[in-house]
Amino acid sequence: MKISVVGLGYVGLPLAIAAAESGFLVTGIDSNLEKIALIKSGKSPIEDVSEMEIQKALGSKLHVSHDFSQVMDSSIVIICVPTPLGSDRKPNLSFVEQAAISLAKYLAKSTLVILESTVQPGTTRSLLGPLISQHSKLKPEDFEVAYSPERIDPANKTWNLQNTPKIVAGLSAKASILARDFYSRFVHHVIVCESPEVAELAKLLENSFRYINISFINEFSIFCRKLGVDVEQVIRLASSKPYGFMPFYPGVGVGGHCIPIDPIYLSEKAIEMGTRIRFIELADEINLSMPLSFINIASEKIGGLAGKSVMVVGVSYKPNVSDVRETPVEALVLGLKKHGANVVWHDDLVKEWKGEKSTPLSDNFDLAIIATNHDYIDLDKLGRVPLINTRGSIL
Repeated sequence: MKISVVGLGYVGLPLAIAAAESGFLVTGIDSNLEKIALIKSGKSPIEDVSEMEIQKALGSKLHVSHDFSQVMDSSIVIICVPTPLGSDRKPNLSFVEQAAISLAKYLAKSTLVILESTVQPGTTRSLLGPLISQHSKLKPEDFEVAYSPERIDPANKTWNLQNTPKIVAGLSAKASILARDFYSRFVHHVIVCESPEVAELAKLLENSFRYINISFINEFSIFCRKLGVDVEQVIRLASSKPYGFMPFYPGVGVGGHCIPIDPIYLSEKAIEMGTRIRFIELADEINLSMPLSFINIASEKIGGLAGKSVMVVGVSYKPNVSDVRETPVEALVLGLKKHGANVVWHDDLVKEWKGEKSTPLSDNFDLAIIATNHDYIDLDKLGRVPLINTRGSIL
């Protein structure tokens, strides 16, 4: 069976390789020509997929292209494109819309289209299906549509595509069965739920839960810092309780492709329906304010920022990945510069970012702010430079 995966990022590329390894003939499609060229050369654009995995897949069942006509002979097409926020912090479905329009004209009868991108409830039913019908020669009953939210956590060494339970839901019973059978080839546990709306909401709930709890621990960490208490010790002690508590950890904010975005999709849908989810609104306010909180802490620590040299350690959104999507470190760096500091950053995983390059660690700074502490980073190279650890300890 031939399948196509549209979007070869942190979600689509591992999915394409897993499907190829399980015996499917897979075409990976991405509009980014540089990414396609990189993959074709056997190089990996993401940390979670090794060059060996790519080269092995390319040598057997995987083909990559930027040409959407490749979906023509596919029995299943999976859409794994970004669903970010726009500059107005509103849901932006343009990538889903463009993917649907691009593949629609080549879609064969009886093809199953699965959406994995995070969307608001009702999107699969009210947007994806009708959009495909509108731009193809097919009637709604001529193809199947399902939703299966991605659950990818970059750099997670415990939970991966194979052992993380997969939720699926079709617009029809047939679509649900086809999606279940497909994912069951390489995912250990597949859960069929009653409707795409339930699956869409499950994804939004997962990350809204995390967003709200991270915002609480972020605010709590500022309180602990004022009190002169190490929040890491508090979290560790609270975690000793074997029930009723789940640890979350503070930082300079929240970044990545899911946690800072998905809750806004849910909140905006609630507003659209004439209600509100105020916990999400407050969580968003708190998390967006965290960079400023640390700028104020930095100013107090070294007696003002104007003319001071500041090193920001780690600019990706989480440890041990190079992903800078929605990284809160951007607001931290910009805020420090606005207050007159001479700011450089160190992150040899990211290497280049915002037109600047990673600066080596040294003791030649007035202050260092640990934003994202990758495993490779040797903080001893900072010598006696005063430190602020946004990840917890008061230092």
